[in-house]
Amino acid sequence: MTELLNLSLLAVFIPTFFFVSATPGMCMTLSMTLGMTIGVRRTLWMMLGELVGVGLVALLSVIGVAALMLQYPAAFELFKYAGGAYLGYLGIQLWLSRGKMALQPDAAGPRHIPPRTLITQGFVTAVANPKGWAFFIALLPPFISEQHPLGPQVAVLIALILLLEFLCLVIYASGGRSLSRLLTHSGNVRLMNRIAGTLMLGVGLWLALG
Repeated sequence: MTELLNLSLLAVFIPTFFFVSATPGMCMTLSMTLGMTIGVRRTLWMMLGELVGVGLVALLSVIGVAALMLQYPAAFELFKYAGGAYLGYLGIQLWLSRGKMALQPDAAGPRHIPPRTLITQGFVTAVANPKGWAFFIALLPPFISEQHPLGPQVAVLIALILLLEFLCLVIYASGGRSLSRLLTHSGNVRLMNRIAGTLMLGVGLWLALG
């Protein structure tokens, strides 16, 4: 790795991308919300989809596809609106203490959610965010050297990005799970559902209107 990226470059790259990943955004809010409602372990399925989406966006940004897509933002519209509407629907269901993700006062936990559904949520949220594309276009090129082959460099950079993103997703999901336990133990299951629902609605609106 040090042959492809020198230590001084890594010293800048790692804190830069960790700070950006740790900043509250759509994906981190979604991770926290799912951590509250379905737990950290099952939220890992959403993280899988999100990481695949982030890796795809980073790769396409490097090869220039992102520039073309940002030049024609209409390509995002249907994807954004559909994803935002779906997350908004889930938020309303949570707020009303309905649906598979909502905790019920007389139940041990939320009903089963297919992994495919969670993976899709994460993937759509990551890929349908134009700001994510713009971010990778702006920040990735300065860390790529013309003195080394492009492929290995991009592979190392994306691997580091995904590792940092995964750590932040786990932190947010764990925080949501801790809040869930606090509210559930105090008998505020409905309040917890409404908090999670509000966050999910916010992510949906953010995705659709961002």
